[in-house]
Amino acid sequence: MSNSINPIPLLNDLPKASLPTGERLILASGSPRRSQLLTAAGYEFSVQVAGEEAECGMCSRETAPELVARYAYRKAADVVARYQSGLVLAADTVASCLGQILGKPRDIEHAESMLRTLSGRKHDVYTGVCLWSAELNRCVVDVVRTELEMSPLSEEMLENYLDSMLWEGKAGAFGYQDGNDWLKVVNEGSESNVVGLPMERLAELLENFAEIAETVNIDTNRPDTVDPTSC
Repeated sequence: MSNSINPIPLLNDLPKASLPTGERLILASGSPRRSQLLTAAGYEFSVQVAGEEAECGMCSRETAPELVARYAYRKAADVVARYQSGLVLAADTVASCLGQILGKPRDIEHAESMLRTLSGRKHDVYTGVCLWSAELNRCVVDVVRTELEMSPLSEEMLENYLDSMLWEGKAGAFGYQDGNDWLKVVNEGSESNVVGLPMERLAELLENFAEIAETVNIDTNRPDTVDPTSC
């Protein structure tokens, strides 16, 4: 599987676990970064992008962990409804700073606003992960947090990064994988989580799927009605 994005520096020695159900792995995401992480770890998978309606907007008083868990679940549900068999993997990532949830920027002005908020501050990156067996109708949802610190950005640094367009499609308007020396992970958190898929936790979820996954007693052909964490 190939893509046009730059190589991610952290692709070496990523953990991998065996698939627990005998079903093929289906990534419910069009993110080239998530595909690259899975490929580098040695997983074989297909891609089936969830519909845009799976990301239905933020609920009132919803926290960042609640948001990414809900979106990951809805994305997985949307894709599971299309298959009789398959282990569907869905994820959603946001940054959070000063009580603000920072998703993907709408445009360059929105990206600039996000980066000015993050400049010189510690912040959190949350990724919600959902693994759902279409054959067994069992799933597990988990959220991983990584703390980051961004150095103060000078006007020149900010302008250069905005001009690079590398911020497009990235939560918080930055890419940890872009080689920016103004970003560092705090307390040995998961680097792959910041990129969009916590590979260490994914391996644990796969290894323990039989014990931790729960049966979903719903009609998976109606993904708009299957969200237990809906507003």
